[in-house]
Amino acid sequence: MANAPRTDDPDTLFATTFKAALQRRELSLEVVRDHLKSHGITLSVATLSYWQSGRSQPERSQSLRAVDALEPFLGLPGGALRSLLRRRPRGWVPPHDPAAVRGVYGENSDVERALGDAFPHLNAGLRRLVVHEAVRVNEHRLVDEVRVTVAVRAARTNARHLTVVHTLDAAKDDAFDVTVPSGPPPRTWFRPEPNCVVAEIPLGRPLARNETAVVEYTVRIAATGGVSHQHESRVTTPLQTYLLQVRFHPSAVPATCWHYYRRHLGAEPSRQLAALDGLHTTHLLPMKSAPGVHGVEWRWPD
Repeated sequence: MANAPRTDDPDTLFATTFKAALQRRELSLEVVRDHLKSHGITLSVATLSYWQSGRSQPERSQSLRAVDALEPFLGLPGGALRSLLRRRPRGWVPPHDPAAVRGVYGENSDVERALGDAFPHLNAGLRRLVVHEAVRVNEHRLVDEVRVTVAVRAARTNARHLTVVHTLDAAKDDAFDVTVPSGPPPRTWFRPEPNCVVAEIPLGRPLARNETAVVEYTVRIAATGGVSHQHESRVTTPLQTYLLQVRFHPSAVPATCWHYYRRHLGAEPSRQLAALDGLHTTHLLPMKSAPGVHGVEWRWPD
């Protein structure tokens, strides 16, 4: 596969060796997780998946204990895996993984239909670190404004823009606007079939690898038809922080709100009730912003 870790890259030797050993022994990640649990070591399947894909590597003491326990289980000599671990510099970011993007979005998602052939390479040069979204729901029960602040780190030199895709509940090709507080206006276009607006938000300057930047933009929708029932963010790599605020117009307050998380689009959500405050707002601030779909859903009174 063109996107598999290189077997001669020192930064991914652990991942390729671990993955090859799993395949050779025909072991699933669930079996590995259960084996570690029997040794008093608790790790998630997601963590093991990150190890074999090269998106992360064992660093904490419990993870290193897991490596030591796995070597004999995988039929490897002592130290065969641990010796491949390399100390990664501060700010290291994993290589872009199209499979991780596909794992969250699935097949033929609205974003894939909006981007076409560019979808597997969505923001390949950047990693989102922190995302803050402030959503406004108007008196017509429609999301009419989304303000976004994103902190990003460059995964390669010469990163120049952040591509964003927003699926709208009601819009026409002339009924939306994407603005930035300063600098050149973003390039935008509308895809009517998935009802998506796509924008390329320019950075302040081209970034060198591992440099960070803060991106701010606002999407406003002028349409009055349609009704909104949720707002969500699709996360393909772990975030340091994700904060979603939803503010409802005083004359359009929902009967019930929930926070929810899905491992991927179309999966059954885990939900919990979310109260509104005296300003008719609710917010979602997950303890861990794992890959998947994070959002707020609401039900309108009859």
